[in-house]
Amino acid sequence: MRIAFVGKGGSGKTTSAAVFSRHLAEQGHPVLAIDADINQHLGQALGYDGEPPRPLGSDLVWLKDHLRGTNPRIASADSMIKTTPPGTGSRMLDLDPAGELLTRYSVEVAGVRHLVTGEFDEADIGVSCYHSKTGAVELYLNHLVDGPGEYVVVDMTAGADAFASGLFTRFDLTVLVSEPTRRGVGVFRQYAEHAAGHGVALAVLGNKVADVADVDYLREQVGDALIGWFGQSAWVRAAERGSVEPVAALEPANLAALDAVRSALDARRRDWAAYHRGTVEFHLRNARAWGNRAVGTDLAAQIDPGFVPGVLSTATR
Repeated sequence: MRIAFVGKGGSGKTTSAAVFSRHLAEQGHPVLAIDADINQHLGQALGYDGEPPRPLGSDLVWLKDHLRGTNPRIASADSMIKTTPPGTGSRMLDLDPAGELLTRYSVEVAGVRHLVTGEFDEADIGVSCYHSKTGAVELYLNHLVDGPGEYVVVDMTAGADAFASGLFTRFDLTVLVSEPTRRGVGVFRQYAEHAAGHGVALAVLGNKVADVADVDYLREQVGDALIGWFGQSAWVRAAERGSVEPVAALEPANLAALDAVRSALDARRRDWAAYHRGTVEFHLRNARAWGNRAVGTDLAAQIDPGFVPGVLSTATR
């Protein structure tokens, strides 16, 4: 199951993604937590204080060659773009930490595998947008065959910036973390408007909720999209100061909010055929808009019409 945490900057989405990831791991589930935000703070929120893992987008040639495998429709890494879909011969991935890709790019913290897109560096300034890095995550997810009881948690870029690529459609559930304010609710409405028509399951998790009036405000503004809320938390404050306790010690009301998010996620059922159609749709959009011109060939030829990931494919890591 795949879940994205989104919201305006400062809403608490990174903390929510980290606590939810650790909550799942403490319950014994395989969890991959991906930091796809331009501000790379998810590792710290998880309690990781070692050297950052190698960014997923740091060697796109290796990544693309690894993913294309023996797919005859993809001649080289140079012909792959961020939306290139898998097909027969592509290397499909699983969440086994011993797999070559996760061994290369991820680290373990608090029972969670942690992977990052990477920060802007000097070579990026004034040259490229951040979505050149999140494109690596999109490629990764499009080649991932995750199974029941496995979880991928992604901390996304803030606000509507997520819509600059098709990455926003790659999740079983998207949780928008919203404070009980006009600005917080405004981000939800904007996100819902942009996501409409793309099959995005969108829910709201309230944060920094102080009282019943805050809950009533969120319910009034977002209706049934509200699945839970976090109140003030001494546990979170201590964690932000570096004292990270087991998530089971979280305040009962806040722990119930995590359980509500998990219940909403577990209730989702992925239609692999529909998921792959979305992959193909965004690939064709990107091919027409810029990809064909950049690569010098018709990228529609990369589409394998008889391929459905998760149905006709086997994960080979």
